[in-house]
Amino acid sequence: MKRKVLSVLLCAGMIATMLAGCGQKNEEAAAPAADDSTAKESPAADAAASDDAAAPAADSGEKVKVILITMDSSDQHWVSVDKGAKEEAEVLGNVDYKWMAPDKKDDAQQIERVNNAVADGADAIMIAANGPDAITAVLEDAKSQGVKIIYVDSPANTEAEATFSTDNKAAGKTAGEEMLKALEAAGKKDGKIGIVNISASTDSTANREAGFREAFEGSAYEILETQYGEGDAAKSQDIADNYITDGCVGIFGCNEGATVGVGNAIKGAGGGVIGVGFDKSDAILGLIKDGSLVACMAQNPDVMGKMGMDAAVAAVKGEPIAETQVDTGVSVLTKDTIQ
Repeated sequence: MKRKVLSVLLCAGMIATMLAGCGQKNEEAAAPAADDSTAKESPAADAAASDDAAAPAADSGEKVKVILITMDSSDQHWVSVDKGAKEEAEVLGNVDYKWMAPDKKDDAQQIERVNNAVADGADAIMIAANGPDAITAVLEDAKSQGVKIIYVDSPANTEAEATFSTDNKAAGKTAGEEMLKALEAAGKKDGKIGIVNISASTDSTANREAGFREAFEGSAYEILETQYGEGDAAKSQDIADNYITDGCVGIFGCNEGATVGVGNAIKGAGGGVIGVGFDKSDAILGLIKDGSLVACMAQNPDVMGKMGMDAAVAAVKGEPIAETQVDTGVSVLTKDTIQ
């Protein structure tokens, strides 16, 4: 009896074991090959993984790093470019923005700032080139490392994603026309005209000078050889003093520092010389108000900074840039218009 019971129990146990084994095999057959699918991704999955790896920082939730490099850090013009860029970065959000600039207009210092920006992990560099040839090689190197280049105010001789600047030749011609009107109003129908520029290699101011000279073509005035003050107000004033001693009836300053120097020289000489310049600052506005300067071509540096920031972020994200060559315009400032 006990043996019959034991036999029954043993048979029941064997049947249960067989059923359990069959169930496990059926589950294994029905389950997906998890190991195989993990080891062998489809081409579409490979492409998606590649796209994720190549996606810009902004798409992965990281901040887009944009660095502004200007000609120097002292001119109010560059302070305004920085202000426009900073304000737009705050509006866009998710932007890590920094302004890096030499303490003076110097090619070597600007090249160093570009190298520092690349080493700092910049996704995009907004730059106003001090010398279009001197800075080209280092910008080419930055581009080869994936950095997007945006020009504000003054381009270099290498292609960028976009350029936001004044039509400098047209604005220079307007400056010349303003001086002609003022000279004629003062009864000075001929005489010597001096020009104070930054350097022969600065593209933006070279174009301003070319436009200014064009305005005097066919006139009785003699445009003297250009003198260079490196954008420094004190050096520019010394040059303007020499022009005044030489009997000039008019002097043109091609940028902020040059214009301040020209205005101060005319003020120191007690007037009598027509001064016209470029850019807008508190010092320049004061010189216009007291009559030391007749007119000034005011650019829109804040617009350059704003539009440059928009373009920089779009370029990093791989988005289209609405306009890639933009004339940001000028306004003629005189005693009447600023009041």
